[in-house]
Amino acid sequence: MDVSHLLDSLNDQQRNAVANPNDHLLVLAGAGSGKTRVLVHRIAWLIEAENISPFAILAVTFTNKSAREMRGRIEELMGLALGGMWVGTFHGLAHRLLKQHWEEAGLIKDFQVLDSDDQLRLLKRVNRELQIDEDRWPAKQCQWYINGQKDEGKRPHNIDPINDSYLKTMIQIYEAYELACQRGGMIDFGEILLRAHELWLKNPSLLEHYQRRFQHILVDEFQDTNDIQYAWLRVLAGRASNLMVVGDDDQSIYGWRGAKIENIQKFNTDFPGAELVKLEQNYRSTSNILNAANALISNNSGRLGKNLWTEDGDGEAISLYTALNEQDEARFVVDRAQDWFNNGNRRSESAILYRSNAQSRELEEALLRLGMPYRIYGGQRFYERLEIKNAISYLRLIANRDDDTAVERVINIPVRGIGGRTLEAIRKNARENDVSLWQACITCINESTIPLRAANSLLKFLKLIDDLEEGTKNLELQHKVDAIIKNTGLIPHHEKEGGEKARTRIENLDELVNAASNFEPTELTEIPSKESADFLTAFLDQAALDAGEGQAAAEEDAVQLMTLHSAKGLEFPLVFLVGLEEGLFPHKMSIDNLSGLEEERRLCYVGVTRAMSKLYICHTESRRLHGEINLCRPSRFIKEIPNDLVEEIRLKSSISRPAVGGGRLGQNNVAKSLNGSVEVPDTDLSLGQRVLHAKFGEGVILNYEGQGSSARVQVSFDDVGSKWLVLSFAKLQSII
Repeated sequence: MDVSHLLDSLNDQQRNAVANPNDHLLVLAGAGSGKTRVLVHRIAWLIEAENISPFAILAVTFTNKSAREMRGRIEELMGLALGGMWVGTFHGLAHRLLKQHWEEAGLIKDFQVLDSDDQLRLLKRVNRELQIDEDRWPAKQCQWYINGQKDEGKRPHNIDPINDSYLKTMIQIYEAYELACQRGGMIDFGEILLRAHELWLKNPSLLEHYQRRFQHILVDEFQDTNDIQYAWLRVLAGRASNLMVVGDDDQSIYGWRGAKIENIQKFNTDFPGAELVKLEQNYRSTSNILNAANALISNNSGRLGKNLWTEDGDGEAISLYTALNEQDEARFVVDRAQDWFNNGNRRSESAILYRSNAQSRELEEALLRLGMPYRIYGGQRFYERLEIKNAISYLRLIANRDDDTAVERVINIPVRGIGGRTLEAIRKNARENDVSLWQACITCINESTIPLRAANSLLKFLKLIDDLEEGTKNLELQHKVDAIIKNTGLIPHHEKEGGEKARTRIENLDELVNAASNFEPTELTEIPSKESADFLTAFLDQAALDAGEGQAAAEEDAVQLMTLHSAKGLEFPLVFLVGLEEGLFPHKMSIDNLSGLEEERRLCYVGVTRAMSKLYICHTESRRLHGEINLCRPSRFIKEIPNDLVEEIRLKSSISRPAVGGGRLGQNNVAKSLNGSVEVPDTDLSLGQRVLHAKFGEGVILNYEGQGSSARVQVSFDDVGSKWLVLSFAKLQSII
């Protein structure tokens, strides 16, 4: 049979991977090097050239979408329908195995798989039965702990409590949870792979059967495997199966959720004689982008080593923009995206990538001002996020006790012992008496129509809201928001979720404080003081309007916004990498830890290699963090890109910083350090210029919107902080 057509379209490195006779292969596939193509052609080669049955091949991917794509491309390449072939995710294949061997796995025939919400509900029930204190051991935290142990292949009896009362309680909960699952004929997502691994270990004859059956095992995205996934593969491969793993140690970015980069680094040790094949020719990006990525990632130690290259030309230089602040950064990015669209390109071919979820807010506001459609890839818009809705609901109750939606949302967040029955009694009272839920709460307490314990909890909630209003009524908006977040218990409530999700929620709450500190009403004819109730109401109205705008429709051409973690596997002709500052990217939680810092660098490498034609990198001189202006230092990742690959976009003159790096930047230092030449259109003013106001005194111009006398400028005053002013009314005087 002539199988040359399977190799004709491949480059030399790809051919070596596809037709390699070695038993074990580690294919180091660089970004944009055609790894899926290699996997598909390898499977076709095994079937057509080596006469391997399609049903003797096991192909493992990381997403169902990838599995469907791989199966479709194999069938298209070979012109065959391969319905029974084992192609799927780790969990999908393990589930298929458990369905066929439920009895040997110790399961009932019709076992059910719990989703995350069902698992959480079951854990809450288990904790109630154990009389576990929900405040000390929240069910969400227990869920995070148990899933982490299963990813490491550990049952309760494998965990050493080391005389730690916290661990002892967690192990007790884990044991009780396992019993509850067993009684109910249920398994959770993490259990699928752990149970399938134990199936091999407890049934040697069954393992031997599958080892003989699957002569060839192929694994995609191998750098993202965790402990239990790799253990499952190693046992199944045994000594007889041929194992080909494809991955990129330079794109291992999921350590925070259990992925072990060590798996790909030690593959040659675990499978002696394995051949290393490198796919280094890139079909995505220009030479300048690839050279930048190569230089950046070379600073990591312990790499398997590869160097991306392309036959295409150098392309445009990487553009580096130093923004005055986060508003200037957002405005620059959106303006460049608009230029891209005006030049006949699609908006959806451009992506804005950021390290922290909270960074999307300023970008969203800039896009909304311009009326440019956008879509948050794999996430929600800022004001739609759960933690932001919780905080906003508390603010709404301070402004208006009769806001039923806000009462419904936070009456038991954080958990305060106001259950469903109590809430239904309150709703019933409100309906019967045609009053708000707040008034119904008061009635239910006064008339003792609910149990005493629930009434006490309800009274504490009502008093909390009253105390918050009284305690914050003389505070400016940003301090009001900060106090609400801190005094309602929202931070410890969301911290209980653990891991990256908890950190993201806290960062978003911090960003809400920033939003409040930057807010200036634009729809009111008379601007109220920042301490007034009207100012809070205007802020809440604007938040509601922003949330109500909605993302672009699925079919609408829209700019793509996403975190760097979400961007992996995607590509765009135009990419903006924003917020490249020390403490933000690399993240402050990773700077002092070598493995964490190297994962941050790999994340930056992923971001750079998403760009096909044009890459912009942005950082700010100052950024507002938790309502305070801070001086920022450029990310070390910027310095690791060779100067000859970068062009600096200078919309302002160079900025001299105070001698202290990275610390908080006081208002006087801002005035001294910003020497801008970005002009406010049709005026004699520019960013960074010192000005005098008759009431507020001296300050420095940080930002602007509009042009001419109707322009609004943001001035950071030495004595009273930041304010937005309309030039026609402000009568600012320049200070030379």
